[in-house]
Amino acid sequence: MRERRHGGPMSEHGKTPVTVLGLGAMGTALVEALLAAGHPVTAWNRTASRAEGVAAKGATVASTVTEALAANEIVIACLLDYDSVHEVLDPAAAGLAGRQLINLTNGTPGQAREMGAWAEELGADYLDGGIMAVPPMIGTPAAFIFYSGSGGVLGRARMALDTFGGVNYLGADPGLAPLYDLALLSGMYGNFIGVIQAYTLVGSAGVKASEFAPLLRGWMEAMNGFLDRSAEQIDSGDYTNDVVSNIAMQAAAFPNLAKAAAEQGVSAELLAPLQSLMDRRVAAGHGAEDLVGVIEILKK
Repeated sequence: MRERRHGGPMSEHGKTPVTVLGLGAMGTALVEALLAAGHPVTAWNRTASRAEGVAAKGATVASTVTEALAANEIVIACLLDYDSVHEVLDPAAAGLAGRQLINLTNGTPGQAREMGAWAEELGADYLDGGIMAVPPMIGTPAAFIFYSGSGGVLGRARMALDTFGGVNYLGADPGLAPLYDLALLSGMYGNFIGVIQAYTLVGSAGVKASEFAPLLRGWMEAMNGFLDRSAEQIDSGDYTNDVVSNIAMQAAAFPNLAKAAAEQGVSAELLAPLQSLMDRRVAAGHGAEDLVGVIEILKK
């Protein structure tokens, strides 16, 4: 073995050896991307049979977590949740000393900060990550991952992490990666809610979703200006700037969405929470604002 200039070990072929804990769909995709790029990989999974596929592609399979930790300095965990990470690592915690632990398990900012403090107490450097991709996207230009925590870990593991997709480092606070991850997912699910409701509504009249999709796509794209406009309003604290349709007008018209759904025999429960927020903001005297003013209620 020889050392990289920043201190991380390299194989004789110049590729960073990596241990990966967890071989679910995402963990397997990570291992396959590393192997495709020439990185030596030691993999472990609770159910040993799940490792057969990556073993056939060149991964070394560890029979225990302790063995997996001992194999390489850089350790990537990609498990179901943070409780699973503790269940896997707690019994082998002594083996984390001197390791670079990268946790790519979905969780919350608080969980990431707790995990970072725990790892530090055990003598490990910690980097948390939020994967913005589904497994088939890993290793393609479409994938990117948020990282936060130890910049040293990022530097030592960068060659390996680059194989997964774009690298977005947010800073030393381990909680920032899951915060950004969940914020983007919140936007995604909010979008999905509206799309599902739209298809349900027209579907009640026998309209095929595939027939309606081009109209919905065009409308959603036309409404993208809300992203930048609302961001400017939030940062300035002035929700009355550049208002296209004020919240009082929207709150008055919004009940028609629920009424139309009821007439068509479908539920409007996906949209119902927004009505209450708008009504409360208008009642508080902010009817001239843009819709984004409801953020003040959410903050409280």
